[in-house]
Amino acid sequence: MLLNIETSTDFCSVALNNNDKLLFSTADERGQNHASLLSDFVQKALNFAKSNGEKIDAIAVSAGPGSYTGLRIGIATAKGLCFGLNVPMIAVDTLQIMNNATKGEIDSTDKNILLCPMIDARRMEVYCALYNFDKTIIGEIKAEIITENSFAEVLKDHTIYFFGTGIEKCKTVLKHSNCRYIECIFPFAENMISLSYGKFQQKIFEDIAYFEPFYLKEFQATKAKNFF
Repeated sequence: MLLNIETSTDFCSVALNNNDKLLFSTADERGQNHASLLSDFVQKALNFAKSNGEKIDAIAVSAGPGSYTGLRIGIATAKGLCFGLNVPMIAVDTLQIMNNATKGEIDSTDKNILLCPMIDARRMEVYCALYNFDKTIIGEIKAEIITENSFAEVLKDHTIYFFGTGIEKCKTVLKHSNCRYIECIFPFAENMISLSYGKFQQKIFEDIAYFEPFYLKEFQATKAKNFF
């Protein structure tokens, strides 16, 4: 029985799975209210497990990239639960969670396609990476400033499916005929379960005391404008 926590973007979600079967899921899509919502979501999940006579065997958490504040809230909560329940922690790549959410949305007959999950960052920047048809990463996860030349060389030979919170800033810039955009693909905890269960089976656990989120970039505080 695994409890999955996802707080890397504006969406907050929690899910429970028994092996690879989803048992419970709850989410809020209205904006970054993670600090007030997450504890309630977790308690509902724990109550569900208890009412069914189950105990939690591990905590899985979305590890980034994503929102600095969101990641810190999610991982701090996961660590606290791991210490309190005396269970291991599993870290799941946020972009892979988004890849899992594309099931049924891509052309399953074209093995030459690439997937590009995108998380909105500052201005015209996104956190992204390219994955092949079987969701194996190509290259590295990076912060990409989107211009009309972004992905130009790859688009010559591949259809790329772009999706996630970063695609709105790409639609007006990337116009290549090999660009495909999938709407409403976001990282939710229910899309973590095959990834968290796979790591649990392989016993790929994190050091709870020292684990840090994958921020990709350092936190940049914004200075409030002085209107007076």
